[in-house]
Amino acid sequence: MMEFIERILALFIFILLFPVFLIIGFFVFIETKTFPIFTQTRVGKKGKVFKIFKFKTMYSEGDKILEDYLSKSSEAREEWKKFKKLKSFDPRITKTGKVLRRLSLDELPQILNIIKGEMSFVGPRPYIPYELEEVDEKIRKVILSVKPGLTGLWQVMGRSKLSFEERVKLDLLYVQKRSFKENLKIILKTFWVVISGEGAY
Repeated sequence: MMEFIERILALFIFILLFPVFLIIGFFVFIETKTFPIFTQTRVGKKGKVFKIFKFKTMYSEGDKILEDYLSKSSEAREEWKKFKKLKSFDPRITKTGKVLRRLSLDELPQILNIIKGEMSFVGPRPYIPYELEEVDEKIRKVILSVKPGLTGLWQVMGRSKLSFEERVKLDLLYVQKRSFKENLKIILKTFWVVISGEGAY
């Protein structure tokens, strides 16, 4: 029943924010000259693989740009190894993408994933398959026992300021202590994090 309500609520939010989607999509298209939304493979509940939706924030040849950049900078390689992100400077990100990431607007299309029943509003952030290879099997099983979320404990506790190891610990803690009350707290904190841009890169 709760899942049905969540999906209906997500549909309502999508309709309400549709003009925002169009405006963001226009600016992304102008800069990238490609369709503004892209999909990426992620792992959901019980290990089910699905395609997550995001607004494009990177150049189309981003993987090659990253590979070249990491090959030339040992400092960047260490940063990538620890955080799975580049906080100081990421050559793949477009100008529009920097704004979208800072305000977390690049994540908005994931409302469609909630409508499809692949994600929830709150939960562990969906992992890329290769990321889970670094997670202990028992911990991985617990984290994947629930749907991934549009927001979660990781987002409101530091986001990209935290290491990958710390993110995993927070996801595990969320699953172990999750409740309607905790979800509501996370949602309220998320609004502040988005407005402040805290931890966004």
